[in-house]
Amino acid sequence: MTNETRQLKKDINILVRKPNIEIRNNLRIKKIKMTRILRISNMDFKEYKLPDNTGHFGQYGGMFVPETLIPALKELEEVYEESRRDPQFMETFKGLMKDYVGRPTPLYFAERLTKYLGGAKIYLKREDLCHTGAHKINNSLGQALLAVRMGKKRVIAETGAGQHGVATATAAARFGLECVVYMGDMDMKRQALNVIRMRLLGTEVRPVHAGQKTLKEAVSAAIRDWVSTSSYSHYILGSALGPHPFPRIVRDFQSCIGREVREQIIRKEKRFPDLLIACVGGGSNSIGLFHPFLADAKVKMLGVEAGGRGSRIGEHAARFAGGRLGILQGTRSYVLQDKDGQIALTHSVSAGLDYAAVGPEHSYLKDSGRVQYTKVSDKEALASFKLLSELEGIIPALESAHAVAGAVKAVPKMKKNQIVVVNISGRGDKDVEQAAKFLLK
Repeated sequence: MTNETRQLKKDINILVRKPNIEIRNNLRIKKIKMTRILRISNMDFKEYKLPDNTGHFGQYGGMFVPETLIPALKELEEVYEESRRDPQFMETFKGLMKDYVGRPTPLYFAERLTKYLGGAKIYLKREDLCHTGAHKINNSLGQALLAVRMGKKRVIAETGAGQHGVATATAAARFGLECVVYMGDMDMKRQALNVIRMRLLGTEVRPVHAGQKTLKEAVSAAIRDWVSTSSYSHYILGSALGPHPFPRIVRDFQSCIGREVREQIIRKEKRFPDLLIACVGGGSNSIGLFHPFLADAKVKMLGVEAGGRGSRIGEHAARFAGGRLGILQGTRSYVLQDKDGQIALTHSVSAGLDYAAVGPEHSYLKDSGRVQYTKVSDKEALASFKLLSELEGIIPALESAHAVAGAVKAVPKMKKNQIVVVNISGRGDKDVEQAAKFLLK
């Protein structure tokens, strides 16, 4: 039992004996507050302070890296702790979010989609309207500020769909940093527009030809670079995965999404939503939306993974559907792997969701039952890509289309007086050519 809960019980015991009307009203308020605290199941999310000081979310997370990277990770952890408590640093970051990124992003009532699905009211969190076209810029700018504070002149990044690469290239240009982005050769072909954008921003894009030539291999290449250049380079990891302290840093920089939604939905509806929906690859956009609501037990959350072409491993990238505990690229989490522990092949029409592991905090939240996770197929995601474009005039990223597909399944089962927020994590310009191959045959 928390100290707050103990104090509430003590107050109630005292107040029960007081007949005064004003005191009885205070008692009623305190009872409501106490009920809300005690209603939170599985764990007390009011006291949610994870990761712990070893970088773990329960059994997940940690720091599984070559010894040569430990000093760089420790330095990053120390500098981040200093920075988050430094009013000047936070003021600079908030200023960039407002004047450079364009925050707060709108919370838009999707009237036609709501009418079409015939269930709950649907609001779209418009991260696609951020500068560079996705939520990735929030984290890239934050970490670029950390790189400057550490005196690093060079930054490295991995990218799948290209949005994190573009965001990091943009942040590097803003602060005058040398930038190298690693990208799988297959992803470079299906996200050619973003490759051009990165190069226009002055970034070197290095193709990765190993393995499946997608995101996993790009992360491995970026880590190898960082092992040999950590004295003057900072690795701007793009999702809420990898070794500690990256999952926490990325989550914290992305939590502006959920904090804005809290304020916006109260202004629009005078209450919190019943359900939050976001796509989950590594999990940065989804944890950014979910985290500020964890203490609000009535708010349900749905993370949507990539179901790909089928249910067999190798045909999808749904870690919670087919994965098990393992270690990949610095962290312990759910990992798609074969019976011998070898990392399995993955597939998704969305390059940003085509990854064999998931962020450790998502694994923890899944096991706790606080967040539910599901998957949708390539076919369902493409149909939702087309649906949102036609009904609302908003072309979502294929990653975000998975979240929309999750809403298409969930919303018709809900009541009309309920409220859903769907995170549109990025815009679909980069995916139009790829989607057209399937939709305009």
